[in-house]
Amino acid sequence: MAKIYPIVKYGDPVLARTAAIVTEFGTPELKQLLADMFDSMIAANGVGLAAPQIGISQRIAVIDCSPRDQPPDRIVLINPEILHTAGKQSEEEGCLSLPGFRESVTRPMHVTVRAQDAEGRWFERTGEDLLARAFLHETDHLHGRLFLSHLSSLKREMIKRKVKKLQNEGEW
Repeated sequence: MAKIYPIVKYGDPVLARTAAIVTEFGTPELKQLLADMFDSMIAANGVGLAAPQIGISQRIAVIDCSPRDQPPDRIVLINPEILHTAGKQSEEEGCLSLPGFRESVTRPMHVTVRAQDAEGRWFERTGEDLLARAFLHETDHLHGRLFLSHLSSLKREMIKRKVKKLQNEGEW
């Protein structure tokens, strides 16, 4: 039975801490969590989702950057490590945990990640453009960082003030 998890918003402590390393693989519980994460990501119109974003502090992320009219390209990253980056791109970036906020973020154009799959097998995958950005964005979540950490202090503080106002108004 699929479960759509609510997305944890900026300000929740789970988003600010390093997630735990996953040590058990191939379990029905892990497979169900991954399926639920993909369903939750799609329901929220995202291209990536990290477990801390649904309140689970584990080093798990799911990504699917394929256009919705194309077959899915579902990527599971468990215990991911960034091995190599190259180039540079500046694009507008948002986050499901910071709804309504988008800013230009500079990140590498090419990224190679090493991670484990649902069965615990290690693999490497290289992505460019949006996939490279997604690898870095989701891996940041697993280290307790949001895309805000890549913004100027002025922009970061501006967003924090807006979020605080929304919290005070009961809209966050």
